[in-house]
Amino acid sequence: MANARPFSAAIFDMDGLLVDSEPLWHEAEVEVLGALGVPIASGDPRRTKGIFVREVTRFWFERFPWDGPTTDEVAVRIVDRVIDLVAEVGRLQPGVDRAISLCEDHGLALAVASSSEHRLISFVLERFGLASRFAFAHSAEDEEYGKPHPAVFLTTAQRLGAAPDRCIVWEDAPAGVLAAKAARMTCVAVPAADERDAPALAIADAVLTSLEEADESLWRRLVAAHASLEASGGREPVGSG
Repeated sequence: MANARPFSAAIFDMDGLLVDSEPLWHEAEVEVLGALGVPIASGDPRRTKGIFVREVTRFWFERFPWDGPTTDEVAVRIVDRVIDLVAEVGRLQPGVDRAISLCEDHGLALAVASSSEHRLISFVLERFGLASRFAFAHSAEDEEYGKPHPAVFLTTAQRLGAAPDRCIVWEDAPAGVLAAKAARMTCVAVPAADERDAPALAIADAVLTSLEEADESLWRRLVAAHASLEASGGREPVGSG
C-alpha cells in the first residue's frame, strides 16, 4: 500500500526561484569579474547558474587567471554587490506565496537550501518577509561540494527529520534539479524561459512556467507519481504544465 502521507517536507531553492536574483548575480559577476579581465558580458548566458559563488570564482580564475585578489576575496565582492542590487531592485517571483502556502496547507516542514552564502540568504528572507515561513535556511557554503552535488539537500532533509524520498524540492536551475534527483527527492522545476530546453529538466517530476501554477492539481499529480514510484520502483516524471 502506498504511504498515506507521501511527503513530509518541502525544500525551496532561493535565487531565481523565490527571488528574481539571477539577473542580479549576472550583473554583479560581469561588473566584478569584468574589472579583473574576465571576458564575460551582460548579454552572455550565465554559465555558472546555481553553483556556489566560491566555485564560480574558481571556475573563472582557472580559465582567465587575474593578478591581485584571491578567488575568495572576489567572491566576497560579488556577494556584496548582489546584496546591494537586491536592496535596490530585487523582487519576489510571481506565485511565491502560493507555492509556500500549498506546502503549508499539506502540513509539510519547510526549509530553504541555497547555493548562496548565509548572509545573502538571511538578507533576502528578511527583506521580503519570508524568514518566518521556513524552519531554517541551509547554505552550500557549509558543504564540501555545492550543487549539482546533492549534499545541500540531504543535509537539509536530515535537519528537518525527513527521509529524502519524502521531500519535495522546488528549483529553477538545472544544477539544482540534478542535485535534487541525485538526493532521491521529488523535484518541481520552475526554469527561466531561456532554460526550458535544458536536458536536466527531463528528470524533474514536474516542470512549471511559474510558481503561480502551484495548486491542488499539481499536488495530486505529485502524490500519484510518488505512489506509482513506490509501487513499481520506476522513475517516471509527472510532466510539464
